[in-house]
Amino acid sequence: MANWIRVAGADECPVGELKGVMAEGQPIVLANVDGDVYALVDQCSHQDLPLSDGELDDGHVVCLYHGARFECTTGQNKALPAIRPVKSFPVEMREGDIYIDLG
Repeated sequence: MANWIRVAGADECPVGELKGVMAEGQPIVLANVDGDVYALVDQCSHQDLPLSDGELDDGHVVCLYHGARFECTTGQNKALPAIRPVKSFPVEMREGDIYIDLG
């Protein structure tokens, strides 16, 4: 069942940036890739550090701490030391706000 939660205004996550938010106690990182916003769990699968401290690079979230890379669209791990993906969430833009479906 869908559980859509407003997590930020669109202006709070500019193109090329990451933004850490909370949704019902769950840390989420928003990634704005060329105007499309994606949402992943804000916790690297390598050592549970916040992905929102990292950066965007060619459609990937790159962990600041050890360089693990995750695909923004799916959360799939793309570079060591991460050997597991991170959970991704559906995103909708509604009247200038960002909503995610926690499911």
